[in-house]
Amino acid sequence: MTEPFSAPVADPGADPVVVGTDGSTGATRAVEWAADHAGLRGLPLRVVHAVERLPYDVPCYPIPDSYDRLAPSGRQILDHAERVARDRRPGLDVTTEPAEGRPGRVLRDQAARAAEVVLGSHGAGGFPGMLLGSVGNHVAGHVAVPVVVVRPAPPEAVAEIAVGFDCSEASGPALAYAFEEARLRGHRVRIVCAWEPPVPYAPVIAGDPDDMQRAAEDYARTELQPWQGGNTEVKTELDMVRGHPVAALIEASSRAVMLVVGSHGRNAFTAAVLGSVSRAVLAHAHCPVAVVRGGAVVRGGGRGR
Repeated sequence: MTEPFSAPVADPGADPVVVGTDGSTGATRAVEWAADHAGLRGLPLRVVHAVERLPYDVPCYPIPDSYDRLAPSGRQILDHAERVARDRRPGLDVTTEPAEGRPGRVLRDQAARAAEVVLGSHGAGGFPGMLLGSVGNHVAGHVAVPVVVVRPAPPEAVAEIAVGFDCSEASGPALAYAFEEARLRGHRVRIVCAWEPPVPYAPVIAGDPDDMQRAAEDYARTELQPWQGGNTEVKTELDMVRGHPVAALIEASSRAVMLVVGSHGRNAFTAAVLGSVSRAVLAHAHCPVAVVRGGAVVRGGGRGR
């Protein structure tokens, strides 16, 4: 269901929200989500469809006009996506753009002139083969802007944004994104902080699990004070969980409208560009997941520190 809100006036010079589509059900869901998100933030929307040449269409044995033959189908996909976006958010500034190349590379290139990149959790696959499920890991963590992988929110979801917090500066961009989303939507923020013994900042003599729990929670609350003080209009709840962060975040995603996680990504050429926690969450979360890379510029966020 579309959330009611007073849409900001769009800045015609602002970078758009970019959403990839292959015409599948999952991609159409991503277009709807991206249209809502663009309207919420007062940004234009750009819908992109990538057509990859056939695997056997190599330079030595090119298939004449293979791309031109695929283009009409791509145009139909883009036209449908544009109608979906305009029906979803009448008056939204929507443009479409066909592209040739591997979907992951196309979306990474698009991110250089985007405020955010959105894609579905699963694509249609097959011919022409834009497997959005497979490109998520090739985009999230590789680009400077937030990347949202859209899947349906669980039926029991409440009005909250869940965000992972590990008590480090690296959590800052994810917190900024979560607080801004919550402020715009009128939701609360559930801050999920998972810990496992031993707790390095607990007293040396503390061997009791309850003592370590209190030490972990006291430390987390101290680190969160600047964020909560800078976002007083947003209700927050700290969820201290003894266990692995992946399990804690997936559990939180079962009742949230969005889960926000950070990324340890550095650039598109590093091997471990997406942290193991982010990768596991992308695969198993029950709601849309936003991956926010360290150092990302979050529009309107970051008022905590």
